[in-house]
Amino acid sequence: MKMCASADCTLTDFMRTKPEVETSFNRVPNQALKCGFGMQGVCCRLCSNGPCRITPQSPKGVCGATADTIVARNFLRAVAAGAACYLHIVENTANNLREIVLGNTGLNIKGAEVLHSLAGLLEIEEKEPAKQAVKIADKVLADLYRPRSQVMELVEKLTYEPRFKRWQELGILPGGAKSEVFDAVVKTSTNLSSDPVDMLLHALRLGISTGLYGLALTNLLNDIMLGEPEITSARVGFSVVDPDFINIMVTGHQHSMISVLQDHLVTPAAVSLARSVGAKGFKIVGCTCVGQDLQLRGVHYQEVFSGHAGNNFTSEALLSTGGIDLVLSEFNCTIPGLEPICDQFLIKQICLDDVAKKANAEYMPFNIKEGEIVAEQIMQAAVKSYAERRNKVQIDIPKHGYDDVITGVSEKSLKKFLGGTFQPLIDLIAKGAIKGVAAVVGCSNLTAKGHDVFTVELTKELIKRDIIVLSAGCTCGGLENCGLMSPAAAELAGANLKAVCRQLGIPPVLNFGPCLAIGRLEIVATELAQALNIDIPQLPLVLSAPQWLEEQALADGAFGLALGLPLHLAIPPFVTGSELVSRVLTEDMEQLTGGKVILEGEIVPAAEKLEAIIDQKRKALGI
Repeated sequence: MKMCASADCTLTDFMRTKPEVETSFNRVPNQALKCGFGMQGVCCRLCSNGPCRITPQSPKGVCGATADTIVARNFLRAVAAGAACYLHIVENTANNLREIVLGNTGLNIKGAEVLHSLAGLLEIEEKEPAKQAVKIADKVLADLYRPRSQVMELVEKLTYEPRFKRWQELGILPGGAKSEVFDAVVKTSTNLSSDPVDMLLHALRLGISTGLYGLALTNLLNDIMLGEPEITSARVGFSVVDPDFINIMVTGHQHSMISVLQDHLVTPAAVSLARSVGAKGFKIVGCTCVGQDLQLRGVHYQEVFSGHAGNNFTSEALLSTGGIDLVLSEFNCTIPGLEPICDQFLIKQICLDDVAKKANAEYMPFNIKEGEIVAEQIMQAAVKSYAERRNKVQIDIPKHGYDDVITGVSEKSLKKFLGGTFQPLIDLIAKGAIKGVAAVVGCSNLTAKGHDVFTVELTKELIKRDIIVLSAGCTCGGLENCGLMSPAAAELAGANLKAVCRQLGIPPVLNFGPCLAIGRLEIVATELAQALNIDIPQLPLVLSAPQWLEEQALADGAFGLALGLPLHLAIPPFVTGSELVSRVLTEDMEQLTGGKVILEGEIVPAAEKLEAIIDQKRKALGI
């Protein structure tokens, strides 16, 4: 059986025992031949004169669009789609917070300290917590809905001052976030903008909207509702699945939708219902980014959350264990390949948000005001699925994963661990015990050397060079399942970083959780820069999204570039067909924001380039 490689050898060994199950791994070989025009971004299918393909013999489309225009248009449209995904998440999250504090749900907030801190940052004068939370939600929603002509109110409050001033100078402060997405779609339509530089600047505005709202604010709003992350040890991998329980696998990104279910499944009535069909109770099994988010706050939900099993491309194999009784999805990374496997293993599917509706899933619209009703319906469906399928399918759960992954890392929990200040980290960097910081973030894909291969091997190369790695996104799912987020991974680090990890009892790769936590990494970068009284681009900090997968990752990347960070990609973002767009992203961007794209498809050369940048930054700082 042909399949692509994976850094997780136990995973592929297990999949080879299931020849009757087709997964994404099996489909990779049949999609090995790629469209060269699509790879370069020089295919346009916006009108019926096309699709037009740019070649040396045909350098313009029928309408006269050049490669520069077509590539920039395709890139901006992709970034807009990615930004829209994240803005959808923060919009739902703000609305859920609002309903909770208005008393419409029966739920209580669990992060009073974050609420107080965020209210102060946003200059909200209300003193009563519920009123503070309503004001926060209203301000977030108002900014999302502003016209594009009005700069969003919270941008300056959420942004490090030197960055804000630079964005202001460049004219890339975003107007209303949803309007920015809307106009990006308009701008990239047939016979409209043909200015590639303007389109790239628009992509930066979308990146700022994504980073500050879709990423950073979503985390903070979730922390208010669901509790703050706390550093702890956790189990990961397929071994978290306990066949004695009714197991609900969650996929997506919207933790606030899952939280009602978390509380509901541990009630005495729920446990009694599970026992009536022979199960010990209910367990939620994390998969994709919402699983990472549950893991991040695992200390608050120990009774029901069994652990995080893996990232997007482990989900098909997870279902193949037979141990999952219901799939609950609410956003993306819920890949279409789950559908036939759910049918094959008689697994019920429920979708809470129609943006992630699967063909064979029941759509159960989520409204947090009726959250208890929805949770009860999910619970009943899971019980029915368990009762109907368990005597018809084989349960085969391999020994997979680790029991000692360090999780719960956030901007606040990390600072608390360091004694309430980032100064110890700064001191370690200054004396060279830690050479610098690399944020290895984003997705998992199957084409950059194989499933998680580039991510895992690049991370090993970086820590070997005494560069500490911070991770957020599906990268975490791969890194933790391969042991790099367990304390024993210190043995793979360079001598200096190894000594630091041994002394502190930490791994050389810190697990910040879901892709949303890229916003937490921005907060860490900001606080480090503030402590040193420098701008973010001066930090010995690099960014890599080695196995970026989808449009959301491009929106993340646009945020990284706006912050002024060097951004490594192993696979080009479909822009190489335009010399101008490629030059702006890989060279000229450095003069604009301080950031640039580094395209490198080989692992060791990528590590060498990132290390060289860190060395340059250290030299410029005199350390």
